[in-house]
Amino acid sequence: MLMQTITRPSSLNAALLTDHPLHVAIICDGNGRWATSRLLPRSAGHRAGANAARSVIRSSPHLGIHTLTLFALSSANWKRPPAEVNAILDILREYLLAEITHCLNEGIRLNIIGRRDRIPPALRETIADAEALTSKGTALHLRLAIDYSARHSLFQAASKFYKATDLSPESFGSVLSEVLRGGSTDVDLLIRTGGEQRLSDFLLWECAFAEFVFMDKRWPDFTPADLRNAVVEFARRERTQGALPRECAS
Repeated sequence: MLMQTITRPSSLNAALLTDHPLHVAIICDGNGRWATSRLLPRSAGHRAGANAARSVIRSSPHLGIHTLTLFALSSANWKRPPAEVNAILDILREYLLAEITHCLNEGIRLNIIGRRDRIPPALRETIADAEALTSKGTALHLRLAIDYSARHSLFQAASKFYKATDLSPESFGSVLSEVLRGGSTDVDLLIRTGGEQRLSDFLLWECAFAEFVFMDKRWPDFTPADLRNAVVEFARRERTQGALPRECAS
């Protein structure tokens, strides 16, 4: 797939260009390289990435986005130096503590998808508190993927599914929703920053018919305007999901 070059759209309201609430998922890539290019420690890139996430989350409801899933920490990232992983986990906890009030005020429901047995107890407690306090939010469903692996989630769901009596894709999706705690819905638009063009074990089931937008821009430099441009690009595409395009079907 070619790298997307998205031009700045006109002053159209992007939320009006879509006919249903969007699930947008973002692989937030490039924090470390952003910092290294500025002769900063990699932890500075992750902190800058948290600031980028904050602005993107605030703009999402105005763009017709009802569910936003951000890839914050992959299970594969445990291969990185412990100091970097610990810094990411500390920043995530700081972020959650700082944002709970905003989530409550703005009607944002927060869920964490991914494993919880390997993260520090203090972060687990903060996650539980944040999820409980924001459970009534309806303006935006924000999902942060922490220690997340799509393959691991699918394996867990399959391990439970073999006992099911209703064997169907829909019932498997329900089991996967239980595994993820925060539910599982199809992704409409998948964005990856940082110049790479791969899924990296992220939402493999949910991205079956997603539209992809890849950007060279690294995550700390990603802005609400970039998100809006991606939504406008999504709205321009015709999603056939295997059917004929409209002009061929007539």
